Amino acid sequence: MSLNLSGEKKKSVWREYAEALFLALLLALFIRSFLVQAFRIPSESMVSTLLAGDHLLASKCAYGIRLPFTNLRIYQGEEPVRGDIIIFKYPNDPSVDYIKRVVGVPGDVVAVCNKQLYRNGQPVRENYVRFTNPSQMEPVRDNFGPVTVPEGKYFVMGDNRDNSLDSRFWGFVDRNSILAKAWRIYWSWEGISDIRLDRIGMLIR
Repeated sequence: MSLNLSGEKKKSVWREYAEALFLALLLALFIRSFLVQAFRIPSESMVSTLLAGDHLLASKCAYGIRLPFTNLRIYQGEEPVRGDIIIFKYPNDPSVDYIKRVVGVPGDVVAVCNKQLYRNGQPVRENYVRFTNPSQMEPVRDNFGPVTVPEGKYFVMGDNRDNSLDSRFWGFVDRNSILAKAWRIYWSWEGISDIRLDRIGMLIR
């Protein structure tokens, strides 16, 4: 027969489970708020860099750490640079998260002429870009600008240029609307019969 000589009451099994669950939820909330967050790609606007059905992790601290539900940054982090793939609040509906590539930072002059991106008067080489209709030209989509990116704003485009609603159509992304920087794919599928194992763990760039 064992005796409790410390005089303390032994915790019930249910209380231990409840405390463990509370700590796990607290840790998950901390990680999601300040470190990484999971996102799913719903469309083909970033093909072939990102496919519909890719599930990715994004760094929430890359561009600074903000207090939850505010724009107050407690850690500044780095500024987005050209080529970064970012997750941000869609300007026309902040409840929706979008993912695009930064092609213009504050001060850049951005233009598109016959599908070719120009930045500060120079053609930009983009090995990641895909055109689904290379011979079809449309205004705005294929001939746009030039526009100067204002301070505190970013010009973003999808890699699938002929199938992307981006800054050409709805304008700039505000710095405070940027949520995270895309990091790695942790899962990818289009259904149980099409699991893309070769994409799991891929670094996004």
